[in-house]
Amino acid sequence: MAWALKLPLADEVIESGLVQDFDASLSGIGQELGAGAYSMSDVLALPIFKQEESNLPPDNENKILPFQYVLCAATSPAVKLHDETLTYLNQGQSYEIRMLDNRKIGELPEITGKMVKSIIRVVFHDRRLQYTEHQQLEGWRWNRPGDRILDLDIPMSVGMVDPRANPTQLNTVEFLWDPSKRTSVFIQVHCISTEFTMRKHGGEKGVPFRIQIDTFKENEAGEYTEHLHSASCQVKVFKPKGADRKQKTDREKMEKRAPQEKEKYQPSYETTILTECSPWPEVTYVNNSPSPGFNSSHNSFTVSEGNGSPNHQPEPVVQVADLSCHLLRRDTESPQNLLPTATPQEAQQWLHRNRFSPFCRLFTNFSGADLLKLTREDVIQICGPADGIRLFNALKGRVVRPRLTVYVCQESQQAREEQQKQENGDAASSTFFVYHAIYLEDLTAVELTEKIAQLFNISPRQISQIFKQGPTGIHVLVSDEMIQNFQDESCFVLDTMKAETNDGYHIILK
Repeated sequence: MAWALKLPLADEVIESGLVQDFDASLSGIGQELGAGAYSMSDVLALPIFKQEESNLPPDNENKILPFQYVLCAATSPAVKLHDETLTYLNQGQSYEIRMLDNRKIGELPEITGKMVKSIIRVVFHDRRLQYTEHQQLEGWRWNRPGDRILDLDIPMSVGMVDPRANPTQLNTVEFLWDPSKRTSVFIQVHCISTEFTMRKHGGEKGVPFRIQIDTFKENEAGEYTEHLHSASCQVKVFKPKGADRKQKTDREKMEKRAPQEKEKYQPSYETTILTECSPWPEVTYVNNSPSPGFNSSHNSFTVSEGNGSPNHQPEPVVQVADLSCHLLRRDTESPQNLLPTATPQEAQQWLHRNRFSPFCRLFTNFSGADLLKLTREDVIQICGPADGIRLFNALKGRVVRPRLTVYVCQESQQAREEQQKQENGDAASSTFFVYHAIYLEDLTAVELTEKIAQLFNISPRQISQIFKQGPTGIHVLVSDEMIQNFQDESCFVLDTMKAETNDGYHIILK
């Protein structure tokens, strides 16, 4: 009996000893790492305890950011507290992003009255897909030739200057804007979240994307490379009207939950505020982009210059006297026209030379004959409307016709004598007259003056006036309106007359 009474006592002693040992072991935590009190925040700061998607600086919770970006789309109500918001978007629908200036008075004075450059990207939220982003986008490009993942709705946007979409960066757009002025940018996302799921059997969940905006200011060299601010938000993209149905489903599910459960979830907000994040790691794209560089002079901004392709190079200036020969060479030279005998390698080179590099992979095994057999509808379906029409015209070797063509011949003393003999009936004309073609696009007197000056190899300033010989030999001053009423392929004999007021010449069209 005595032994039975001692057993519980022994258990109490053992239990008490274990508690003391555990307390002692706890008190030793952190003392081996160094002197001073142990801080739990040091452990939480380790990478293994960080959420991979959290890029916010730890000490900037109360910091007022210089800019704020607001996506005008409602957040989902089925997101738990302390989790990042989730916004549903419809494929191809235009959504407004308001670019707001939150600077205090005197903050960032170097950008006051100046433009800043913002780059909008649609990127993967999952780290696994971020590592294979290039392969994922190339696969999407292969399945959707000629389409873009992200586009700007330029007509609806306000305050946006010089918008650009690099043809090799399907998920990126960029533009300039003035923080002191109202700026709203409308974007369209053309890919859906289920296009990047591993298995597609129907009913699978789509992968989330991130819409990230990086803003840069101008450096001393006039390049927008100095980072100012970055922010992003999490989105999912559905087929048209699918986002509305998903939002309604989430709302109905939340209404069925108990009040205690509802407290664990965030309310749905009418707009989505992009939260601060680290700059996109591919910052080198700002400098190495093949798109045209931004100039520091904002008065010359245009969406494109001359040709819509960013790699367009202007053709060399050709003298009018040699224009017919130049056009003949263009028709016979192989670099301009693709020949049916071209091998697949030569066809690839032709595509590169004519600025169709994004489609080289699609036509890897196409010979010249294969490409020339494509119909207009085939090319548009493969490359999209804009590039498809351009490629079809290039394949067919179509040259844009000038608005007006006139033929001119310089009158000489011999020609005058022959003409006098013809009028007198003394002899038949045996003189061979050579005419030169002049191609006009603007249909102005200034353009005609420049073309005639090139023909004579003189400066346009040496031509005072151009007259057209009218009825009874009168001289009619050539104006823009007169040139616009010239018949196409009209023939003129050029005669010169010394100007009375200066050292120039008057040109007479007979």
